[in-house]
Amino acid sequence: MTDKHSNHIMKNPSKASAKMCLLLFYSSLLLIVAAVFSTADDATSTFQSIRDGETVVSTGGTFELGFYEYPDASNRRYVAIWYKQISVTTIVWIANRDKPLADLSGVLKVTNPGILVLNHNMSTVWSSNTSRTAQNPVARLLDSGNLVVIDRSDDDSENFLWQSFDYPGDTFLPGMEIGRNKVTGFNCHLRSWKSPQDPSQGNYTYQLGPKGYQEIFVSGGSVIKFRTGPWNGVRFSGTPHLNPNPIYTYGLVSEPDKMYYSYKLRNSSVFSRVVLTSDGLVQRYTWIDRTKGWVLYLTAQIDNCDNYAFCGVYGACNIEKSPVCSCLKGFTPKFPKEWDLVDWSDGCVRKTSLNCTGDVFQKYSGLKLPSTEQSWFNRSMNLKECQMVCMKNCSCTAYTNLDIRDGGTGCLLWYDDLIDIRYYSENGQDIYIRMAAAELDHEDDAKINAKYSESNAKKMKIIISTTVLSTGLLLLGLALLFFVWKKQHQKVGKLGRNQKEDLELPLFDLMTIVSATGNFSIENKLGEGGFGSVFKGTMEDGQEIAVKRLSKSSRQGLHEFKNEVTHIAKLQHRNLVKLLGCCIQEDEMILIYEFMPNKSLDFFIFGLTTQKPCI
Repeated sequence: MTDKHSNHIMKNPSKASAKMCLLLFYSSLLLIVAAVFSTADDATSTFQSIRDGETVVSTGGTFELGFYEYPDASNRRYVAIWYKQISVTTIVWIANRDKPLADLSGVLKVTNPGILVLNHNMSTVWSSNTSRTAQNPVARLLDSGNLVVIDRSDDDSENFLWQSFDYPGDTFLPGMEIGRNKVTGFNCHLRSWKSPQDPSQGNYTYQLGPKGYQEIFVSGGSVIKFRTGPWNGVRFSGTPHLNPNPIYTYGLVSEPDKMYYSYKLRNSSVFSRVVLTSDGLVQRYTWIDRTKGWVLYLTAQIDNCDNYAFCGVYGACNIEKSPVCSCLKGFTPKFPKEWDLVDWSDGCVRKTSLNCTGDVFQKYSGLKLPSTEQSWFNRSMNLKECQMVCMKNCSCTAYTNLDIRDGGTGCLLWYDDLIDIRYYSENGQDIYIRMAAAELDHEDDAKINAKYSESNAKKMKIIISTTVLSTGLLLLGLALLFFVWKKQHQKVGKLGRNQKEDLELPLFDLMTIVSATGNFSIENKLGEGGFGSVFKGTMEDGQEIAVKRLSKSSRQGLHEFKNEVTHIAKLQHRNLVKLLGCCIQEDEMILIYEFMPNKSLDFFIFGLTTQKPCI
């Protein structure tokens, strides 16, 4: 039992060993195949020499290196790199841009120290450089379009002896680093072509500034054509159109030994490049496969305000106004006559000189920050500390945050006249500019006075409008009242005029009668009938009267009343009560008689009709 068990145990390791050997065999085979394919890829992108007519393709097949003849029958041949996968031949780098070959005898090879050399008829036309030697140097074209020289004996494949990305032409490719080495001072920059048909070095460069806080300058020789403005953590302050997008990412990188600007494509299948044109424009192109062509994505310089120092020192450009140039608040044109003739190049000067200790800072918003060639920066300060540092230094002319993210951090100071400023409708920045306190007070007073005057003008308009409206309404109301009154008194006025003409009978005022009768009181009532009521009254001179007040319910109209008055006025009898006058006013028709306490002839003729004496 024990032997069988032992034999069984000994057989299992044999099977396990066989399986293990088989696994190792297949694994080794896979490694060999992978190495073969890797070697094949390296073989297509790596070389030690190529002749005219031969090419090298990058590992992913994006770029190709070879000899290129410019298609203008000039027999100019260049060692160049171009896009492999697109139909339009687009050159991104040229080795011998200033020394084209005239025939097919050129050879590009890697020498033992690790230097690329372009030979033509046994003479050197162009060569690279290196700071160290290599045991087994080779050249390789990467899928980024970067031509590099490496040492195959070096395990670090990124330890380049030399790379074309350090010496670009007019094209800024993804992954390229435009900037400066802080230790060696090496400057990686673009250089334009002389013309669209001539790739030799042109007049314009695209590079980070040599001093002050970093921004990119486009210069033609010693003359600055355009600058991007300083980096603010999101974009360059002079490129408000530079925003996060689906095509590429971008940023300014600051490391202990170098500072550079770079961008990367979000999708490797997208082709995009930046070109410094022969006339100094910075343009980004994107390949559209559907249309089989390059499309202009954006241009850094968008209008005249992007021309460097267009409005001179302390002048600000606003493309939305006319004229586009104006002096900052507290400044005036240096040469007013030239300024009026649209020559703004000499800029502006202060209205009031600075006195250092009593100066203040005026805030401006929505600006492209001034040139930073004479500037100082600190990444850890806040804005208040930044202001204090600037205030203590009489040479400091302005300050702002270095980074606009998270509410603003860092400090950026200017120590010279401020130049190349412009306004933006969006994505502009704040800056605090030093000026004399008296000038700031004057400007504030003017602003306050302007606001006060404007407020007073508004109040005056309101007062005038209200007065006119009220007066109009009052006049309208009076007119309506007069119309109603006139209409109500037309009949009275007409009868009064007729009475004067026909009766020559005195007319009594209603208020006089009301006063004489105690407002027609019951105590003064003598009697009443179908015609109305009779009241006793006493005039102001003591004369007693009898007042016959026509009832409003009586059917006697104005015409009948007139006839009655006319007839009674003509009657003369010693036994008849004398008619003294009448009153026709408002709705009242009243006869005024002499008062007869001993009755009259009608009492004896008609008898008693009331309990009280009557007329």
